[in-house]
Amino acid sequence: MIQGKPLATHRARRIATKAAAFFFAVAVALLARPATGAELAILRNGFTIRHEHRLMMGTTTRLYLAADDSNFTDVPTEEITGYEKDLSLPVPVPPPPPANSRASIAVPSASAKSGTAKSAPAPPLNEVVNLASAAYHLDPDLVNSVIHAESGFNAHAVSPKGARGLMQLMPGTASQLGVNDSFDPQANVTGGSRYLRELLERYDFDLVKALAAYNAGPERVEQYRGVPPFRETRAYVARIVHEYNTKKTAQEKAAKQKAAPTRAPSKAPNKAANKAPSRAQRAPKPAGTTVSVESPR
Repeated sequence: MIQGKPLATHRARRIATKAAAFFFAVAVALLARPATGAELAILRNGFTIRHEHRLMMGTTTRLYLAADDSNFTDVPTEEITGYEKDLSLPVPVPPPPPANSRASIAVPSASAKSGTAKSAPAPPLNEVVNLASAAYHLDPDLVNSVIHAESGFNAHAVSPKGARGLMQLMPGTASQLGVNDSFDPQANVTGGSRYLRELLERYDFDLVKALAAYNAGPERVEQYRGVPPFRETRAYVARIVHEYNTKKTAQEKAAKQKAAPTRAPSKAPNKAANKAPSRAQRAPKPAGTTVSVESPR
């Protein structure tokens, strides 16, 4: 027993040394892994938006969805309640083939070419909205207000009832509009803008009824001959109308302030200049930019 003690101590030291070396190698491997800077922006409505980094621009926060800044979305800062690290594991990238491998000089097939084309960076959301709005003669500010109320600018949002994407298209509605992938921002916004235009035409461009139909369905609007007496629908319509009116009022105020310094006072105004223009000379009256929510019927 006395002679075996040093041998046991020597073995214990060897085991401890090997364990320390093992844990050191694991620590080095973990530190060598590239750290991801992806975060999740937590929105007031409970949705989240994954992004690589962000930029504060006054009352708006720009969330960059890709590391090369090729795709981003602008979200009102007040709608973001916080941020947290994205703990999801990154998709592993396979190692490149050896230099002497035939795969390194193989000509890509037609399917590979199509896959490369699909992975091209998506256009920015503001460009998608502008194109869809122009196609269906809508105000981009209105479309953005609808997207804000529907999904909080989350392209992968799914409602408890199954509505999907930025403009929250139900599967049946998406199918009727020709939208195959509701999570594709361009397809979703194009289909949602088309649907909103159809509703506006259906109700003689009564924005309140069109928004109510977008939320609760046209059959409900016709059943109640106006905005249905649902708290969700009334709050939805009031929110979009208020946000849209606020945007238009701010734009009109900015336009007036920009045009004010350009007016130079005339030194010798004559009577002809002060004379009110005739009806034929008057500029057409601009369309109303504000919409008031109608009283429930």
